[in-house]
Amino acid sequence: MKQFEVPNIYRSKLISAVKTMRKQQDKLKKDFRPTLLDFGNLQIYLARHFGFCYGVENAIEIAFRTIEENPGKRIFLLSEMIHNPQVNADLIERGVSFLQDTYGKQIVPFDSLKSDDVVLIPAFGTTLEIEALLNKKGIQTEKYNTTCPFVEKVWNRSEQIAQKGYSIVIHGKPKHEETRATFSHASSHTPSVVVNDIDETVELAKYITGEKPGSDFYSAFKGRYSDGFDVTKDLQRFGVVNQTTQLATDTQAISDYLKQTLKSHYGLTDANIGERFADTRDTLCYATNDNQTAVTGMLQTDADLAIIVGGYNSSNTSHLVELCEKKLSSFFVNSAEKILSAKEILHADWRTKEEKLTTGYLPENSPVRILVTSGASCPDALVEDVIKKLASFYDAADRLDTITASFIA
Repeated sequence: MKQFEVPNIYRSKLISAVKTMRKQQDKLKKDFRPTLLDFGNLQIYLARHFGFCYGVENAIEIAFRTIEENPGKRIFLLSEMIHNPQVNADLIERGVSFLQDTYGKQIVPFDSLKSDDVVLIPAFGTTLEIEALLNKKGIQTEKYNTTCPFVEKVWNRSEQIAQKGYSIVIHGKPKHEETRATFSHASSHTPSVVVNDIDETVELAKYITGEKPGSDFYSAFKGRYSDGFDVTKDLQRFGVVNQTTQLATDTQAISDYLKQTLKSHYGLTDANIGERFADTRDTLCYATNDNQTAVTGMLQTDADLAIIVGGYNSSNTSHLVELCEKKLSSFFVNSAEKILSAKEILHADWRTKEEKLTTGYLPENSPVRILVTSGASCPDALVEDVIKKLASFYDAADRLDTITASFIA
């Protein structure tokens, strides 16, 4: 896989050594057991896969190279490039401005843009409408496009099944940048609708079976369907694609439910279900899959708590917290600074994104066993900072170099 030039401020000597060793030992990525970092009274178990993915490293390389190549020019990001506060803050510090917030609210008017301005398209991609608007102003969107190739894969898959006469059901968070972009691309080819979760999927299925009158659809899914969507015919034949950072199990459950609804309603079998349900395969990105599987593997370890590092508005990170929370006490932090002391931690609720203070989060037993992972947009340096902070509570921070050396061949 291609190696990207990512600033050293995001790298970690410890994490790089661990990842290199695990990759050498498990080239086929079949061993999802965590890696033990033994500090004596503190034992940290690192997930097999975590941190920057291909798409994020690609976006960061393009963004920093763009800054270097365009001195004196106004440089804008369409919105947050990735969902990590440190990376976005670093770009702002280097003179980059945001045109919109993460929900599409305008910060800098498009009317103020000039043809010689540089506009970076974020890793989530953007809508065809915004792309056309920028191109009309003479702004080169292709040259500075950091859209993740795995997001583009979803767009391509949508177009392929659209050409075969299928509509598209998109599993994603309706306000998420990636879902908005995927909806724009899919609906340019075929009727499309967005569902957020399995509950909305169950409701959507009722319009397929006629359990609910079609007229109710347009209010229930307001803002989620393409122009001209005809509920009486556009749900008769479709495929399911997803926001690439969704929980794999959730997407599978949604796909299975809709597939079974079509089979039951139209009297189809596995042999002929393809007449009405497109085989879209899994459109999750590899990193989302690997990170979720790694957390499942990590959770097999007997531990006292889990700490998950990443941006609070990061969808893929929130899902890792969701998985951990089902098994043990879990704390979602966006930096080591949120670990206030050995007694107190400031952490976010993955549902509301609001922070809360918890006291007594570290148990009294010895050794204390902590599971650690991070999202696909989180720098390894932040994970190392968290490990150092935890180790300092056990007077073991000075062992970091020794532990790092043990992973270097």
